[in-house]
Amino acid sequence: MKQYLLLIGIAITVAGCSESDTSKDAEKKHTTESQHMNDAVPHNEMNRKMNFAQITRGGKVYQQNCMSCHGINAEGHTTWRKRDSEGKHPAPPLNGTGHAWHHSNKVNKNTIRNGTKHIGGNMPAWKDKLTEQEIEDVIAWFQSKWSDRVYWTWYEKVENKK
Repeated sequence: MKQYLLLIGIAITVAGCSESDTSKDAEKKHTTESQHMNDAVPHNEMNRKMNFAQITRGGKVYQQNCMSCHGINAEGHTTWRKRDSEGKHPAPPLNGTGHAWHHSNKVNKNTIRNGTKHIGGNMPAWKDKLTEQEIEDVIAWFQSKWSDRVYWTWYEKVENKK
């Protein structure tokens, strides 16, 4: 049985090779394809300005403090664009489908620190409950929910223009 599998593996390898497809040709083809992909999508998740540990910490902070209003996956309230009976907007999505990605990290940090009650919103101030690191971590967590297109549009048009 082992010999049979070995022969199949060799046959597949040989069938995939041709005289015109040497290792240098294959490497060149792969490099060209990668460059083309990078032109189409200039960045990927690996290039984001966050790391796994920060996202993990932020998820814990989010779960303990933000989830009850903004939803388990930062999806926000379904009617976040409509004012409630008090004339206030419900919690918006933070997952890239709302307006959080229109704001710089500086603005998002300020909103978390000071809340929105002073401007007629519902969000409480978190400056006395969360550290600066926890605020940065929770932002990294909800930004990790953003698609690559949303993240890089935000980074290039909002965050990088500060």
